[in-house]
Amino acid sequence: MRQNPIISLLKRLQYLFRLELAGFAALLIVFTAGAAEPGSPAAGPGWAALQEGSVILFRHAIAPGGGDPDGMKIGDCSTQRNLDEAGRTQARRIGEQFRSHGIVVGAVLSSQWCRAHETAELAFTGMVRDDANFNSFFNDSSGEAAQTAGALRTLSQWRGPGVLVVITHQVNITALTGIFPASGEGVIVRPQGTKITVLGRLKP
Repeated sequence: MRQNPIISLLKRLQYLFRLELAGFAALLIVFTAGAAEPGSPAAGPGWAALQEGSVILFRHAIAPGGGDPDGMKIGDCSTQRNLDEAGRTQARRIGEQFRSHGIVVGAVLSSQWCRAHETAELAFTGMVRDDANFNSFFNDSSGEAAQTAGALRTLSQWRGPGVLVVITHQVNITALTGIFPASGEGVIVRPQGTKITVLGRLKP
């Protein structure tokens, strides 16, 4: 016996509706599972997280390429990968944003690499102090553990006044936080002993 075409259509629509509902439920589960908890790398506010005594780790501004050429020497920028004009503009903008938000900077530490130091000087002129614990270990990971431990000790000691700004490299920030930052991106952290909590991120 042939089924009424209207009934067949209604059954088909009901079936499709159930598929859509199941798909929505699955999507909701995935979204909920991926939602960041407070303090996780993806969570947290931006500028609002920068309070008195805060610490922020910046990856240096845009410097085309990756790593450094063979024969790279600290203190000789001609042997290193350096900022381009877009990077210099980005570095200046970091400083301008701090000033426009009224953020008081207490100290600025920088890697000894030229691209990091130039980023720091363009953003926070006259405040920069080099700290070898924040030097890149991209081309030589043998010093990663010691540098990361030294960096964490330095960060943990900061109590203000103002915000501690650190200009460093992707590998250093990733080792400390698990985050892979973009050039010019800042990661706001709260160091506690041997642990570090991510409070927020400032996108470039």
